[in-house]
Amino acid sequence: MRQLPEDNINATRRSIQIRKRRRRLVERDKKKKKKKEGKKKKMDADGIEIEEIDIVIVGAGICGLATALALHRKGIQSVVLERSETLRTSGVAIGILTNGWRALDQLGIGSKLRQTALPLQVVRDIWLDTHKQQASPLSTGEARCVKRSDLIQMLAEDLPIGTIRFGCRIVSLKLDPLTSYPILQLLDGRKVKAKVLIGCDGVNSVVAEFLKLKPKKLFPKCGFRGLTIYPNGHGRASEFVRTHGNDSVCGRIPTNENLLFWFLLVPLTDANIFNDQELIKQMALDKTNGFPNEIAKMVEDCDTSYLSLTHLRYRTPWDVLLGRFRNGTVTVAGDAMHVMGPFLGQGGSAALEDAIVLARCLAQKIGVEGGVLERNGREIIQKKAGEAIDAYVEERRMRLVRLSAQTYLTGLLFGTSLKPLKLLILALIVLLFGDRIRHTRYDCGRL
Repeated sequence: MRQLPEDNINATRRSIQIRKRRRRLVERDKKKKKKKEGKKKKMDADGIEIEEIDIVIVGAGICGLATALALHRKGIQSVVLERSETLRTSGVAIGILTNGWRALDQLGIGSKLRQTALPLQVVRDIWLDTHKQQASPLSTGEARCVKRSDLIQMLAEDLPIGTIRFGCRIVSLKLDPLTSYPILQLLDGRKVKAKVLIGCDGVNSVVAEFLKLKPKKLFPKCGFRGLTIYPNGHGRASEFVRTHGNDSVCGRIPTNENLLFWFLLVPLTDANIFNDQELIKQMALDKTNGFPNEIAKMVEDCDTSYLSLTHLRYRTPWDVLLGRFRNGTVTVAGDAMHVMGPFLGQGGSAALEDAIVLARCLAQKIGVEGGVLERNGREIIQKKAGEAIDAYVEERRMRLVRLSAQTYLTGLLFGTSLKPLKLLILALIVLLFGDRIRHTRYDCGRL
């Protein structure tokens, strides 16, 4: 029998050793998975199966997906429960200022998203009654208006397959009397127990209700939002234009060369039309009476699939200051925590900041890859997760109080026509906040 050269013999031995090692690793992973699955499937007192998950995020909107992606970047797995059957790419557009782009860069999608939207330089205010115009900086660095669907899709694309679970409508939330972990009851009868629960479920948050946060307030305004497509280009300058009528404001922002985002802020109107696109469009057209013809034409030409009408809601600055944003290992982020009016354009960017800070705090306490959640008992997990949430709330609270207060005062400024009151509000804004675009300089830090 012919002998193999020594190099070939050694290579063959290494190959055999590698194959054996791979088989051992595969078998070990199978055993670990089986053991883990066995642990995570339990029954409650009524015989209903409960699935146990380390970190659950409620809501696959901007904040929920950003939080999941931030955790993923730190090597920490999470599951996002979304009530709709598909990714909610509906909606219109969202303004992102310098602070928001810093957060998006930490998430790793800033460069890609920038390619979808034009940079904006200034905000131009036009008053129809006096024909006065005023231009001022929009942000200290960069500002863009992006389609909400582009942002949502980019956040979702970078998540591991299976992170988002659709069709998970939550009907109730309570604490397990034995473990104090939150248990989510889904509409289809399933139950989910989470070691950490993060509510990113928006204005009508189930998790915020569980935390007993104060009810939101209504601004005396509602907002029409729409997108108008110009196949041959709109020809508008890259600036945010606000046109002020008697009791209404129309804003226009170019998203790209062929797309204009616009909004109308008007006094509160009949809620019965809020789900009828054609009625919404007709009412928006009616509200353009007194505005230049180009504004009426822009509204008339809008795509009704990108048209919405909402009441403007907000959480008061004092409720943000005094709110209890943690119960055990349960917390909230985004609009569920600090819904605010659109007057500063910071709602989306603030939610992105939340995601970065929360993921960073959790990683510092439970470890990269979530080691504490896997290796330790309930008391240690609850202690570490609670400390992480407390650190997150402490870091975010005063930033959100300032944003909420400035948004609230700016909303009052838009909502009054009395000059003495306007002067008083302006004086308060200058006294409390100094530079009116200082809020865009905020840096949420590294992930």
